[in-house]
Amino acid sequence: MSENNQALCLYGIHPVTEALKAGKKIDKVLFRQGSGGVQFRELLDMVTEAGIPFQFVPQERLNKEARGVHQGVVAFLSQVDYVDIETFVNNALALSENPLVVILDGVSDVRNLGAIARTLECAGGSGIIVPAKGGAAINADAVKASAGALLRIDTCRVPNLRLAVYYLKQAGFRLIAATEKTKDQMYDVDMTGPCAIVMGSEGKGVSPQMLEAADGKAAIPMCGEISSLNVSVAASVILYEALRQRKFKI
Repeated sequence: MSENNQALCLYGIHPVTEALKAGKKIDKVLFRQGSGGVQFRELLDMVTEAGIPFQFVPQERLNKEARGVHQGVVAFLSQVDYVDIETFVNNALALSENPLVVILDGVSDVRNLGAIARTLECAGGSGIIVPAKGGAAINADAVKASAGALLRIDTCRVPNLRLAVYYLKQAGFRLIAATEKTKDQMYDVDMTGPCAIVMGSEGKGVSPQMLEAADGKAAIPMCGEISSLNVSVAASVILYEALRQRKFKI
């Protein structure tokens, strides 16, 4: 990232728009010369109204800054806004009596992180917890994959997942591990109260430590010959089962 080694680079009209709506601090926006269209003009108006410096640059400049499809827009955020575990829990409980959060245990692919955050936000969840080491970082690719959801929900990065789990349990959360290592189908696991869903890596699944700490284990029924789902798809299935239970009080 040549513009600023400490900056988070966002690209794409929708992620940059969501960053503005979420009140994120944007240092600068680069627009492709000759760009047009309704969404582009609306974004340009928002940037202008917010008093954010912007510049029209050649396509080559944007290609250099972004590692994906940028749609003619690249923005630079000064830093990633993580919250500590206490703030994370307090915010979750302030938003809902029965908050829904996700813990990523060893998920290292940023696109999976982004996709899970997007589903969580759509399902009414309030935040996501990631480990400081061994987990996916929030970068431009993650924000892009989340369609801006990572800028709307809390993200907590912790040095030790077990301590985070202890804090969640003290606050009344139940820990539900999504795993095939159980006979309990997800439909039979209560996810109606304050709930933290643990998703593990595709290779190793949820770690033994998290399985031991779990209050419940939920398996996704599998009928085909392929025995597993992509972790972001599995998270979508589990999160929408939680939403179904909450909506219909089942």
